[in-house]
Order: sequence, then structure tokens, then C-alpha cells
Amino acid sequence: MDFFVDNYDVAVIGAGHAGIEASLASARMGCKTICFTINLDWVGNMPCNPSIGGTAKGHLVREIDALGGEMAKAADRNTLQIRMLNRGKGAAVHSLRAQIDRRNYSTDMKHVMETTPNLSIKQGEIVSIKREKDGTYNVATALGALYNAKCVVIATGTFLKGKIFVGEVNYEGGPDGTFAATKLSKDLKALNIPLRRFKTGTPARVLKRSIDFTDMEVQEGDENIIPFSYRTKEKPKNKVVCFITYTNAKTKKVILENINRSPLYSGLIEGVGPRYCPSIEDKIVRFKDKERHQLFIEPCGENTEEMYLQGMSSSLPEEVQTKFYHTIKGLENVEIMRTAYAIEYDCIDPLYLNKTLEIKNNEGLFGAGQFNGSSGYEEAAAQGLIAGINAALKAKGKELLTLSREDSYIGTLIDDLCTKGCTDPYRMMTSRSEYRLVLRQDNADERLCDTGFKVGLLPKEDYEEYLKRKEIKEKEIERLKTVILAPDKKLNDLLESLGTAPLNTGITMHELIKRPQLDYYKLKDFDKNRPELSFELTEKINTEIKYEGYIKRQKAQIAEAKRLEKKDISFIKNYSEIKGLRLEAVEKLNKINPQSIGQASRISGVSPADISVLLIYLQSKKQ
Repeated sequence: MDFFVDNYDVAVIGAGHAGIEASLASARMGCKTICFTINLDWVGNMPCNPSIGGTAKGHLVREIDALGGEMAKAADRNTLQIRMLNRGKGAAVHSLRAQIDRRNYSTDMKHVMETTPNLSIKQGEIVSIKREKDGTYNVATALGALYNAKCVVIATGTFLKGKIFVGEVNYEGGPDGTFAATKLSKDLKALNIPLRRFKTGTPARVLKRSIDFTDMEVQEGDENIIPFSYRTKEKPKNKVVCFITYTNAKTKKVILENINRSPLYSGLIEGVGPRYCPSIEDKIVRFKDKERHQLFIEPCGENTEEMYLQGMSSSLPEEVQTKFYHTIKGLENVEIMRTAYAIEYDCIDPLYLNKTLEIKNNEGLFGAGQFNGSSGYEEAAAQGLIAGINAALKAKGKELLTLSREDSYIGTLIDDLCTKGCTDPYRMMTSRSEYRLVLRQDNADERLCDTGFKVGLLPKEDYEEYLKRKEIKEKEIERLKTVILAPDKKLNDLLESLGTAPLNTGITMHELIKRPQLDYYKLKDFDKNRPELSFELTEKINTEIKYEGYIKRQKAQIAEAKRLEKKDISFIKNYSEIKGLRLEAVEKLNKINPQSIGQASRISGVSPADISVLLIYLQSKKQ
């Protein structure tokens, strides 16, 4: 028998990376919030890779931090090893990645939630969501407890009708041996929320002492460490090393001989898997000519012997997994502790989301994370943060927040999902942004701290620290424009040794740094008044000076893009009434209901000619 418990401003379903950020954001903004999880011991669990960050993902974590979220700080507190990826490439693609102690991270995040004012966390499976006549929602647990909330954030991850696959064996289940949420999908469909099936997978975990590391490549952490969070006072330390090995012809042979036993190829799995993180059997089939595939061996924690085999996700039978692992250098005698598996689950078609992450035609109901069709902890946390912020703003009767693709990777992520949709689990990559030179991870604070403070999430003291950092950086860049270096034998010897022309006349330090062969560090001995700055701040100064011209050009492109974003078309309810639009464009525009010309231009199937028609239509309306 159902029984009523309490009223809340915001209820969050799920305590994974999306649910955590949504709950904390809502509570920190002053809303009475409750977060439900199937198992309190798995708050912030990492059922796949025990790491945070990576290419483009590191950008997302930095942006979460700039807005006032928790992931970056928690990652720094629980880092085992940290590295800046893509150092050999341009600053736009530099991305932090940290190996994380997964159990410590989970315990840490649970404690943060437990000690946050306005936030309650409750173990219980939500089996029902009902909308009341007053527009609020009643959510019910499997035990019959009813909770009322003005707004609800759905952050169910891979639990929603989760199904596990290992070879011919399949059963209802959630990640890491938990049980699935099997009943909620029915109520979501009753709310006219279109669901579909996606799939993801994870590699085996193996026993460290059964691995022979002798001939493996060693992967060390960075010497000069930059933390994820601008607010981290004590830098994380490198406590472990990771290793690299490779598959070979024998591995390929074992997999191909048993490919018919993979549920991916036998037809058992109906869900669509991630294109950019395929299973090892999928790699072998899709890239037949490739002789070997890279495999990263990474620790799951400081006080555990479990090692994670990144790059070896699989749903082949357990005995086949053992057989192909044993063909790999260093894994000849490896013992599997947790068998690799694939998991299939329900999620929403993200085209039915607004850019605030509110579900269309379901006011006050928000989606976040893998429920929205994305993959990855970072993508989930970023969406959870925005969904939590907007649920809190909605509950307070305030205007909702929308981030644009011109100001953040988070805005790009959400715009891609809501405007372009996805046919497989969406993964953030730097190539998805047309403004990546401006949207670097080192300037996430300058792009988003104002927004985080304005919505009431970034604390005042953190905001003031950001303003100080910004002022120091700007003063130093201006100072470098006044430091003039005259021709000098020692300086010219250095310039010639680095392959750049010697000086014949005076030049400012600012101009000299722009040369490809030089940077802020190499010239330090020629600048007597150079202040003591952090490694991270000097990196940022160096980048801004060297890319000054390109950044100006990209900012001009952004200004033009924002002009189109300001051209509101949300008032158009039926595009078939506009003459000149192609039938495909009419169909897509009516389905997505874009808010601006800019958003309309990014819809697949809407051509530049269709945009011209819309601009002419807007002009005629204006006249």
C-alpha cells in the first residue's frame, strides 16, 4: 500500500555522475532536494574505466568546475595518476586525464552528498512517475513510498530495463552486478517520452599478480601537474604507473573463430553500441587489416589488486575471453576477476529534449546523462549539472539557463544531442566543436565562472579568486608588450640555436614569444622583472600570446554565429505554412522546433537554401 512521505522542490532519480551533479547543484542553489539510488554503496560508481578526463572530456570537467560543480574537485582528491594528453599538438586539444581510485571516489562523493545542506539521499528504486493536476510530480519507490516534487531529473544511466550479455548468457541486471530498474520505462512511455535501446560494454578486471609487466611499455604521470579544479589547493600526486601492451594475430584468430558466439553478431543484442568505443570483437571485424590493437593496463585503486584492461571491452563468452587474453604479451597467465560484459538499456531520443534539458511537453521533467543518449562519466556529469541548475531555477520560477556551443563544450554537447540527435551513444570529441581554439580547457574559468556565480552555484570566494587570476594574467600580458629586448649576443645565440632569426633591432617580449620556436619559458632569463607565476598560468599566457591572431579570427566567427542565435523562431508552430521550404526541412523543423536560426542551421536535413527562406520569412514578419 502506497504511503506519502514528503514534498520536495527537486527529485533526482539516480546517483551516478549525472545524478550527483544534478542533486548537488539543486541543493546548493537552495532547493529542497532528494536523490534516489538503487544502492547507496554505488554512488558515483565507475562501472567502466576508472578514470576521469581524456580528449575533450577533460574540457567538460574543467567547465563543470568553472560553473561550480563537484567532479573536478573529487577527481583531484582521488587521483592515482594524472597526465595532460596531446602535448605534442596545439593547445586547443590539450586535455587532462586522471586515473582514479574508484572506490575512494565513490565514498568521497557519497560523503559530499551526505554533508550537503538541503539534500537527502535515499536508497530505493523508483518504479513510477505521475504528473499531478497542479503540474508537480509524484515519484513512487518499489516499497510504496510516495514523494512529491516540483521538478524531477531522470538520471538512470544504464539501469533502465538493463540487460546483461556474456556470450549466450543474458539476464536482467544493472552495471557491476547490481539489479536493473525494470518498471519505470512503462510510466515514461505513458508520459509520451519516446524510448529506445542503446548498448555499451566494459572489459574484464584482472588480478595484478597474474600479469607479467616485464616487456610492457610504462606510462608515467606528468612531472608538472595541473589539477582539474581551479579550486584545488593541494595538487594531486602520481602514485602509480600504467602500462601498454598489444593484441596480435593469435588474439585476432581466437576472436574470429568465436565471433558467432558474440551477442553483437548472433542477433541477441538489439541496442546500438558506441561508435567511438567499440568492443574488441567489433574492432577485429571492422578493422580487418590492422595487425594489432593497443591495450592499456590501469589500476582500479591504490588498495586493490584489480587492474582494468582499457581497449578490451567484450561480450564474448567467459571461456573465450580467457583464451584471447592469454594470447597477449604479459597476459599469458592472467586471472580474470570480473568478466567483461555488454549491457543494453532504455534511453530517450534526445531530439525530444529542449536545450535546457527539459523534456518537451513534460514541463518540470528533465533528462541527464546516459538517459539522454550519451556515453561517458564526463558527458553525464555535465548534463546532470545543467539539468540540476535548471530544475532548481524552474522550481524557483526563474528563467532557465541555456549554454551555447559558442561558449562551451557543454553547450556543444547539449546542442548536438537536442538538435542533431544521435544514432549511437554520443561521445564528446574536440572535433565536434567549430570553436575549439577559443574553447580551450585552460580558459574554462573565463568562459563560465560568471555564469556559475550568476545562477548562485559558484561560491563567492571561488568567484573572487577567479577574478584575481584573470587580473594577474591580463596584467602580465600587458607588461610583456612593454618589455623591449635589444639585440644581444647571448640572446641571438639562443635564437639561432633554436632555428629562428637573430635580432637586428629591438622587439617586445610579446612579439618574440609569437615565434613558433619560442615561448614564455625559453625567454625567462632575458626578463629580469618577470613575476613568479604558477605553471598553469604561464601556460595560459603563452597560449594566448602565441595564438592571438587565430583567437581574434575565431571570436569574429563566434560573433556572427551569435547574431544568428539571436534570431528567434520559437514562435513558429507549423513550418509547412512557410512557402519555399523543402519537405524534409519542414518535417525536421516541425519535429525539433528550433529556438533560433542558428539552431535550425545545424539540423540534419535543413539546407542553406532553407535557412535563406527562413531569414526572408523573418524579415517579412518584421516588416
